[in-house]
Amino acid sequence: MSAEERRESVVRAAITEFARGGYNGTSTEVIARRVGVSQPYLFRLFPNKQAIFLAAAERCLEDTRQVFAAASKGLEGEEALHAMAAAYQQLIVDDGEKLMMQMQMYAAVAAAEAAGDHAFGESLRAAWVRMWDDVHITLGADESETTTFLAYGMLVNTLASLGFPGDHRVWSGFYVSGRPTE
Repeated sequence: MSAEERRESVVRAAITEFARGGYNGTSTEVIARRVGVSQPYLFRLFPNKQAIFLAAAERCLEDTRQVFAAASKGLEGEEALHAMAAAYQQLIVDDGEKLMMQMQMYAAVAAAEAAGDHAFGESLRAAWVRMWDDVHITLGADESETTTFLAYGMLVNTLASLGFPGDHRVWSGFYVSGRPTE
């Protein structure tokens, strides 16, 4: 396996482990073990734990951005909005680890900021802004539509992370296939 392929394996393993344990609760040893490499080799691929976490978090944001782009390709307005919403809901169902990694990312950046480390979240804020910009353009550069769409996404993240079943009343205001749920 090439170094680039190993690096990719580390990112995938890191998503799984950080999604479960968070930044502080995940050791590089458990990531190395999951990939089947030694810790010294892990640190030849990435300079430190923070770099591994950032690569995993950036991957989750990029994957989400790509899901939105693929879902909305060739669509405009309401059609694009509903296609992106449906695709995101499917992403959460199919790959819950990415959702949990996103939530861990928000918590880790907030903790770093509270501790005075303002650089920790710079690349993640930049990746999030790229996603915001793509959604904004897709939705016709309408700030209200962009904000509403992403706000609903964060609500979806919160409800899904808290484990609310799909038939719970807290989901009742969401749209399915362009129509409000009943």
